[in-house]
Amino acid sequence: MGTHFPEDSWKFRSVDGGGELTAHEVDTERAPETGGRVTITEIARQAGVSVPTVSRVVNGRSDVSPRTRARVEDLLRQYGYRKRPSTSASGAALLDLVFNDLDSPWAVEIIRGVEEVAHAAGVGTVVSAIHGRSGDAREWMRNLRARASDGVILVTSVLEPVLHEELRILGVPLVVVDPAGSPALDAPTIGAANWSGGMAATEHLLSLGHRRIGLISGPPRLLCSRARFDGYRAALEGTGLTVDDSLVVPGDFHPESGFAGCNALLDLPEPPTAIFAASDQMALGAIEALRRRGLRVPEDMSLVGFDDLPEVRWSAPPLTTVRQPLADMGKLAVRTVLKLARDEQPDSPRVELGTELVVRASTAPPAR
Repeated sequence: MGTHFPEDSWKFRSVDGGGELTAHEVDTERAPETGGRVTITEIARQAGVSVPTVSRVVNGRSDVSPRTRARVEDLLRQYGYRKRPSTSASGAALLDLVFNDLDSPWAVEIIRGVEEVAHAAGVGTVVSAIHGRSGDAREWMRNLRARASDGVILVTSVLEPVLHEELRILGVPLVVVDPAGSPALDAPTIGAANWSGGMAATEHLLSLGHRRIGLISGPPRLLCSRARFDGYRAALEGTGLTVDDSLVVPGDFHPESGFAGCNALLDLPEPPTAIFAASDQMALGAIEALRRRGLRVPEDMSLVGFDDLPEVRWSAPPLTTVRQPLADMGKLAVRTVLKLARDEQPDSPRVELGTELVVRASTAPPAR
């Protein structure tokens, strides 16, 4: 008597014109030594591979190592696997790209890099935003199970521990871009050299003669925010200065917080002569706050951002900033997750791409 994969198990995806194999299209015969049903997850567990890897073996994909293919095929033979003809439309490999939100040009740059490499590899991409809400994250996880994604790229997204554990059990290859903190999963991470970027921004202002330098920081829960602050502090200490807590105001990387933070700094009894905003969007908000007070950049206040988003080249004046290789981070994330999907290990579990100071017209020596 044959057994069937349950309907809530992962779908098989074919890339050779056969389409997707659903639970109704996959049969196995019960192995003599087993007494019950077998699932794709169980085959993956016994083979020591991920569920998508079993899918690739079943569908004859070439992106599986010979040793892994042999191990999975032995188990499929053991369970008497046979593949029924599929009548569904042809499918393609699929990746999930998950953000906290999508209301930032920063996210667009990541997506641009992901899409470039994914398209060249013939891989589809599903983009989601979970907005930091538990319900949205759980809904995304349900959709992930249904579409049998071949890999997941998390961008600064924080998932509940139970969802991290579910990803681990499913065996879906995972890469974290610009991690919010230490990832709960043993997953490769890709980020930028935030510490050196924060240091370069502050050193630039110090080299112009500024000594009271304000900082509009990012959310403290994010590693990148803390690293940029540490770089700011290291640059000050390198010239014998210490951090003046009154010159550090909180932000959330959005323009509104840059506007509010700049106003808070301007309201000090002794305002700074320069501001380092830990994101370009906050720097744009700061420019607007200065404009409304009749202050000029850089004559009255020098300003440095972080990211080098395309629009800051056209701000008034063009913004001095720290270039973060956002598109390159997205490209490397795709290459890494596809490597994991082939059961290959990345060259390093943690990669930091370099940042670069880009000097434009928003910085100058302090006014006398």
